[in-house]
Amino acid sequence: MNRPVLATALAALMIGVSACATPAADPASPAAVTAPTASQALAAVITDYEAFLKRHDPFGASQEGDEAAKSRLPDLSREGELARRPELVALSDRLAAIDVTALSPAEAQNHAFATWLITRAIEGIDLDVSRMAFNSEGGFGQSAAYIAGSARLTDRDDVEAWLTRLENMGPLFDATLANARRGLDTGLLQSRSVVESALLLAETDAALTAATDPLLRPTANLPASIPEGERRAYQARAESIVRDHIQPRRRAWRDFLKDDYLPVAPETPGLVHRPGGRDIYAWLVRGYTTTDLTPDQVHQIGLDEVARIRARMEIEMRAAGWTGDFPGFLTFLRTDPQFYASTREELLEKASEMSKRADDGLPALFGTLPRLPYGVRPVPAEIEANYTTGRYFSGSMRNGIAGGYMVNTSRLDQRPLYELPALTLHEAVPGHHLQIALQQEAADQPYFRRDANVTAFTEGWGLYAEFLGEEMGFYRTPYERFGRLSYEMWRACRLVADTGMHWMGWSVEQARTCFTDNSALAPHNIETELQRYVGWPGQATAYKIGEIRLRQIRTRAETALGEDFDVRAFHDALLVPGPLPLALLDAHMNRWIEEQRAKQ
Repeated sequence: MNRPVLATALAALMIGVSACATPAADPASPAAVTAPTASQALAAVITDYEAFLKRHDPFGASQEGDEAAKSRLPDLSREGELARRPELVALSDRLAAIDVTALSPAEAQNHAFATWLITRAIEGIDLDVSRMAFNSEGGFGQSAAYIAGSARLTDRDDVEAWLTRLENMGPLFDATLANARRGLDTGLLQSRSVVESALLLAETDAALTAATDPLLRPTANLPASIPEGERRAYQARAESIVRDHIQPRRRAWRDFLKDDYLPVAPETPGLVHRPGGRDIYAWLVRGYTTTDLTPDQVHQIGLDEVARIRARMEIEMRAAGWTGDFPGFLTFLRTDPQFYASTREELLEKASEMSKRADDGLPALFGTLPRLPYGVRPVPAEIEANYTTGRYFSGSMRNGIAGGYMVNTSRLDQRPLYELPALTLHEAVPGHHLQIALQQEAADQPYFRRDANVTAFTEGWGLYAEFLGEEMGFYRTPYERFGRLSYEMWRACRLVADTGMHWMGWSVEQARTCFTDNSALAPHNIETELQRYVGWPGQATAYKIGEIRLRQIRTRAETALGEDFDVRAFHDALLVPGPLPLALLDAHMNRWIEEQRAKQ
């Protein structure tokens, strides 16, 4: 998911402010000097926080309808984040001064969530985590291609905004290189294998031509409402910007990785081996899981889950009629042609059919569904080689962009069809598309919540959606059920491998064993994923930790409500407010359970 690299004032926020505001008072009256209530103080902080977000995140601002934001890009430089820090500290201090006991439950939730987000932002600046400026999926060059893919040019204003944004990309390339160089200078280095993967992408970018450059696609097919002569002029401007400003920076990035970074990149992975790495990794785990779990605790949870899931996999293996041992069954699944598509088109067609079948099962499980549709698309050829098996990219109803379920159609012998149902449920519906589109459409929530990315919730929900496939009757064969469990095992092994490499000093070979011995993942997928964990520390721990908590909350609700448990109402209560850190989600759902019990 993209998640994943932000307008006008929001109607919901303005309603919240006006509802708690007092009429203007005469300067001479006592009311003129009355201190604001806790609700008023919170509303003022949120207003200022959201203004801060919109200034510094033009992607989010443009999704909210800010036309001016379409031409802007964020400042990724160290100087930029240091300049933002005092603003964040001031917001944090104002939140800390509010009497939380005087707030309503909904206000207290907003207060706690904003506090969590702002605190994390300050801590990240202080740890200088922006030094980790790239991973095995590349750096800003790949993000730029995604930005271009999301551009929708319908008139001259859109085209002018895009060309201005294109011109503004130069400083982002510069900031990425400067941040990575600071990591190099301070010893916060990516391992050699990650640098090699990023270098391959950088070399591809440096060799792009006008015919192949993704940054030129938005202007390649301009609407017919723009006269042909103007279209050609716009296209020439775009080519000039890319030729004169982008390509030199792409070459500089390639040369930096090749000549400066790669020669000193260590073979050994793991933040534990880098200066200050243990503190950074513990911080990353706390942030991605939104808990106070230590890496050691996360590792043990992973081991426990591996044992539990393995027992279920053995049952499905026998249900498939396999009489041999577990390793033999894995070899059979990885090598038998019946489990693989013959063409890219066949794989994409099967993913599309499964997506529509998943759509059909939604009304039985959800009372509220999003308006925004989604499409099924192949991963772009220029990035597919080192890309994960599938991913979701969010759309925007306001900007006329559908969500996208991206399927990697390369290396067909590494894309088993028995895993495709679980992948589809995770990335499309009821997984990422349903959850993120509902979040974007939650008009009664303040902007900062509609824009927030809480990985443990979002990815935990994606994994929970795979589990929901069992209730939907989505898995039709023992092989598909085994594939679902193999995907769950994949996420359990992530807990083991990520903490193993970054906290316990494991080698990649040690981490690989969990996947090869316990899952049916294809070898190429395993290698791609391992490089992802090496280069993106902590992120992989969010999925299973989030899913475990979601299933615990559901079990708690089912036990408390008994026959009155309504799965559609439960899912609405869970999703409609948008993502939350897990402790806040627990409190929110506990209140909902008590409200439902009071109705019995």
